[in-house]
Amino acid sequence: MTGVIILALVLIVLIMLWRQEKIKHDKRIDNLKVRVHVNGIRGKSTVTRLVAGVLREAGLHTLGKTTGSAAKVIFSNGSEEPIQRRSAATIMEQVDIIRKHVSNETEALVVETMALRPINQKASQDLMVKGNITIITNVRQDHQDVMGESLEEIADTMSLTIPYNGILITAEDRPHLRERLRRNAEARGSRMIYANPAMVNDADMTGFTYLSFRENVAIGLVTAELLGIPRQTAVRGMWNARPDVGVVDIQRVNWQGKEIVWAPLFAVNDKESAIISLEQLRPFHKPNAARIGILNNRYDRAKRALQFAEIAAKDLPLDWWITFGAYEKQVTGIMAAAGYPREQIINLGFSVNPDLNQIMDTVAGLIKGDQGLLCGMVNIHTPQAELLMEFFHHLPDAPDHSDEELARRRYRPRLERLKERTAGRLGNPRV
Repeated sequence: MTGVIILALVLIVLIMLWRQEKIKHDKRIDNLKVRVHVNGIRGKSTVTRLVAGVLREAGLHTLGKTTGSAAKVIFSNGSEEPIQRRSAATIMEQVDIIRKHVSNETEALVVETMALRPINQKASQDLMVKGNITIITNVRQDHQDVMGESLEEIADTMSLTIPYNGILITAEDRPHLRERLRRNAEARGSRMIYANPAMVNDADMTGFTYLSFRENVAIGLVTAELLGIPRQTAVRGMWNARPDVGVVDIQRVNWQGKEIVWAPLFAVNDKESAIISLEQLRPFHKPNAARIGILNNRYDRAKRALQFAEIAAKDLPLDWWITFGAYEKQVTGIMAAAGYPREQIINLGFSVNPDLNQIMDTVAGLIKGDQGLLCGMVNIHTPQAELLMEFFHHLPDAPDHSDEELARRRYRPRLERLKERTAGRLGNPRV
């Protein structure tokens, strides 16, 4: 009996402590003017950074938090701090970040979701982030084991993060999925806004030093319009936002008289993203440029290697494919069986173990004109891919994403910033 009483007392104390912490958390959240919860399958980290950049440029004291390639806290001056984890990540991390970094000065919060399972998606929105604006970047097939087998089921799972009586913003391009999201939003008393990439013009894209997608930029522009932030301020804020680790920086090098346009799409490992990425690369190379793809296959990603081999052969119309890493014989066999010409597949992975000069000489030799596009896909880490990444990293045109460069690009006279903020309709934009 004594043990039961002690256990009951401990439980009561824990419940009281939990309740006190929840009250403090809710107070921190409720004091924020703008709370943006970023969900979706592709582009979450990038959109989190772009939207936080928009709000910072408008003068709002903004805290951002990404979860993807490298989890980071993004402060109101644009500087960043990596999130140190002692064990596997859980959605409770959101509460910890808010407790540590949301202060009385904080006006806006932009958080990338960590949730996959339906129950966690709901808890992340209703108990932790409590976003009054939710962004669902897109609906793609991924995490089917926990989010649902069909696209419709995945859309419904992500809809659990839609706020009640708030706003949903999406750039999903398929009307039937967008309609499903709209109905799910209306069931919660929320309004859906479509971020149409057609609203993004060429001038809006000129300030990005990396491969950026109009869908993501459109989300930033819609968020700005919703909050009364001038378009020019929003665009500049997105240009100034530091890119995520996984973004694609386009570089150029002359090798043996051939210009090679380098696009490291190593984070791309599904069909839809690959097709979209190749389309987005068109402005960066000449129409007649040789288009060369790299299938970068890791030993511990056998299933992905074999799946992407079929995608490359059937859905990605490149002139040449080079294999890196493992499974070269199997990948080549799958591609040839799918109808891709065997003579246009070059094995330069573990079957050859080439040095950098061999790789670059081979690429230059495949270019019959004066320019070629070289893009890597599927995975990041193989010795051959790392040779290329290291080579391009040390070129003069390698991008600078340092704190010093960020500060230089963000500097503007205080008077100009205040004028623009006054010109907007920010006020107290609770939605």
